[in-house]
Amino acid sequence: MALTRFAAELRAEGRDVLALSAGEPDFGSPLPAAEAGIAAIRRGDTRYTAVDGLPALRKAIAEKLERENGVAYDADEITVSSGSKILLLTALMALLDRDDEVLVPAPFWVSYPEMIRYADGVTRLIATKPENGFRILPQDLDAAIGPRTKLLILNNPNNPTGAIYTHADLAALGEVLARHPRVAVLTDEIYEHLNFDGVVPGNLVASAPYLRDRTILVNGLSKSYGLTGWRLGFAAAPKPIIAVINALNSQGVSSPSAIAQYAALAALSDSQDFRDRNRREYEARRDLVVAAITGTPGLDLVAPQSAFYAYVDCSGWIGRIAPSGQRMETDEDVARELLGSEGLAIVPGAPFGLSPYFRLSFCVDRATLADGLKRLHRFATRVTND
Repeated sequence: MALTRFAAELRAEGRDVLALSAGEPDFGSPLPAAEAGIAAIRRGDTRYTAVDGLPALRKAIAEKLERENGVAYDADEITVSSGSKILLLTALMALLDRDDEVLVPAPFWVSYPEMIRYADGVTRLIATKPENGFRILPQDLDAAIGPRTKLLILNNPNNPTGAIYTHADLAALGEVLARHPRVAVLTDEIYEHLNFDGVVPGNLVASAPYLRDRTILVNGLSKSYGLTGWRLGFAAAPKPIIAVINALNSQGVSSPSAIAQYAALAALSDSQDFRDRNRREYEARRDLVVAAITGTPGLDLVAPQSAFYAYVDCSGWIGRIAPSGQRMETDEDVARELLGSEGLAIVPGAPFGLSPYFRLSFCVDRATLADGLKRLHRFATRVTND
């Protein structure tokens, strides 16, 4: 928030501020989805639906899960709501009692610990290492499980690192979880289709079918389909868990937007050329970022396998002097100095649980991205030892 205020102040002064901080696709909604939403309005299909969504949409999601993820769910084991974020929260509320422990690999999406706290749980972080591609290993998971462990959150692919757990990775983690029958798993798969280099994210239930009765799968259409403002997510889980999520949602957000549901139905049913074309564009931008960071003094990067972020190691700048004359001691200092010196907005790593890093988003066109990377390199050449 402080950096946002600083950026606003700079803009008010007439400064050119370039943001590589957003987590929102820069392409618009697919035309068939948008037209389906408009058609729903014109037909008058704008009334409340069931809390768990349109039967036709839940059926389409079940077909998608079987076709793309290799898992079979009945339509009544699926619920639809106003974005995947509320489903993550209600899943936590459905599963956790006070002081139950939730394992979260770090780096993590910044909302997880706050959601856990909201649901009266306790976060326990599992550190990952860049040499392991920011993935937890089976021995890491086994060592982290304690007497109060109730749940593991697995963000696959990961925000902010772009790390992917493959089928083999998940099968190995599943063997650990098989020895701990009280531990459930919440999988956040929102970036599943933005994968690069032919590396495909696995699905935990497909990789370890014996975990099906204690796994909640959460996904949505915001990242892969650009349906961010339409606010539509879905979850798949055994009926008793889905029933509790629906009960919570019925007293909270109630039914999701009927218009957005018709748009989602069209997006899932139409050709996936839109999704695949944009995935290729993000992969090309990823390559530009990796090449630029590799040639920038003081920075290091594990090439992201998915999503549209680079989680950049800036330890080479810590303890050194920024162009402003200030010494940079933290990644928050790095973010502030980049904004002040170059008008470049990025997100410091501390809120993601691993420092000193910063997250750089490539949800911008190539020309804007190239400008941002140029500013980053120029800043690096002006960093000094004293």
